[in-house]
Amino acid sequence: MSKISKADEDLRKMLSEKRIKSDADRKVGSEVFDKRTLKTLYKLANQGYLKVLNGAISTGKEANVFKGINDEDEFVAVKIYRITTSDFKKMQDYIQGDPRFKVNTSNKRQIVNVWVNKEFRNLKRACEFGVRVPHPIIAKNNILIMEFIGDKEGNAAPLLKDANITNPEKTFDELVNYIKILYNNAKLVHGDLSGFNILMKNDEPVIIDISQGVVVDHPIAEELLNRDIVNLLKDFKKLGIKISEDEIKSKIMDL
Repeated sequence: MSKISKADEDLRKMLSEKRIKSDADRKVGSEVFDKRTLKTLYKLANQGYLKVLNGAISTGKEANVFKGINDEDEFVAVKIYRITTSDFKKMQDYIQGDPRFKVNTSNKRQIVNVWVNKEFRNLKRACEFGVRVPHPIIAKNNILIMEFIGDKEGNAAPLLKDANITNPEKTFDELVNYIKILYNNAKLVHGDLSGFNILMKNDEPVIIDISQGVVVDHPIAEELLNRDIVNLLKDFKKLGIKISEDEIKSKIMDL
């Protein structure tokens, strides 16, 4: 791990006193847990949102998701965006055109903070209309804390691509209905929906990773909706589902 300042050491000590820990490897640790991120974790710990931070549930190009425990001894998912490896050009493209956010800055950390708030608000809006996504708890700087999708022992639910789908037709219909609700009621398009961004809990799909989701009047909303349909169809064709892209879109649009 790169050399850290005394301030960093003090922060790590304070976090340790709150029983926040990580078993991430040294390289990932140095990328994820920079000074500001540690300060944010410490504030969240003091506010009762987090008292234990365990190992990573998933590691992506831009963010890691860790399993945590809050002050009520409940499992939570803690998503930490890495400032050093985030795709800021992509983030700006998805943020621009969304009337909810105004970002006129080249400051990378500010862009990431807006991106995290965007994911929080997308999750909240999806929840409000009955789409099964992780319930968002709090977003602060580059950290999002949300509902942990898994069992009571702390085992994370599998991705759809890895799960044993007992009723593919039912699962497919549920997902198409969620896309329809997102589009018509929540006025959102996921934009990156596939077997990599859907969890299966108790044979029910849970949509995750909605940070790039855009409002339906965003300039690229229709392009992203079409991509979601293509990706979903590709995943379920392998499971025997036979339906055309146009038929799926008609279901979503009520045509």
